[in-house]
Amino acid sequence: MPVSRRKVIKKIMLGSAVAGIAPSVLASAKSKNNTVTVLRNNIHQSACYWCYQSIPLDDFCAGLREIGLTAIDLLQPEQFPVAQKHGLYCPMCYGGDSGIYKGWSQGQYHETMIRNYTDKIPVVAKAGFRNVICFSGIRNGMDDETGLRNCVKGLKKILPVAERNNVIMVMELLNSKIDHHDYMCDHTAWGVELCKRLDSENFKLLYDIYHMQIMEGDIIRTITENHQYIAHYHTGGVPGRHEIDNSQELFYPAVMRAILKTGFTGHVAQEFVPTPKDNAGKLEALEKCVKICDV
Repeated sequence: MPVSRRKVIKKIMLGSAVAGIAPSVLASAKSKNNTVTVLRNNIHQSACYWCYQSIPLDDFCAGLREIGLTAIDLLQPEQFPVAQKHGLYCPMCYGGDSGIYKGWSQGQYHETMIRNYTDKIPVVAKAGFRNVICFSGIRNGMDDETGLRNCVKGLKKILPVAERNNVIMVMELLNSKIDHHDYMCDHTAWGVELCKRLDSENFKLLYDIYHMQIMEGDIIRTITENHQYIAHYHTGGVPGRHEIDNSQELFYPAVMRAILKTGFTGHVAQEFVPTPKDNAGKLEALEKCVKICDV
């Protein structure tokens, strides 16, 4: 059965605050065997913490360093200091959204989100991070054009704050077929049209490979033709949103090579839900999938 981020997001434990530590990125990390983990790092990889909520954030960060990663995805500002203590960068941050289902396509949430993003964007920038996630929200009977107009109207009020802070608002593409029913930004073409109408380098898309394989397939061609609108990528096995190995229908090395060919220098975050029940097994599964994408 597919696993949705919204089903576990409320369980995420906030890491304890550790103030005054600047972010840094180390070149390598030592494994449990005290040998240096060496990755090609042509693809800069991250991992989404919500998939590993059974592991305390501090321990998870330490585990990422052992795997050789230097980034962790989808943290709240209160969690930044824990990641920074371990020398981890956060390439995709929470910071102002009202959740997946209450997004920019719905005008009644604009005032709250504008206030929240205005408060949080400077916090993200001060931490040295750049991308802040946002969502379209659900359709609730709304047509595509109305949703686009509503998003433009609301986002234009917060983009000046993002521009002043050198922060990018990044809207995630999600599937509306299995995990997030009625979600509006569920096709690449809709997200790209929104980017074109906003016409700002401070608004881009989070291309979730798992979600877009479910909705439209044709992953490599779509990435190749629309890469200029994409700031970040997420992975996940199809079907089921589990490990991205040969048990599922996507061949991730080819997808990673296609991303590299576009000149992309951002991050690809592992966002599959590991099948092992124990924490050590979850980290081992993550390490295997990191190596699959390390082309």
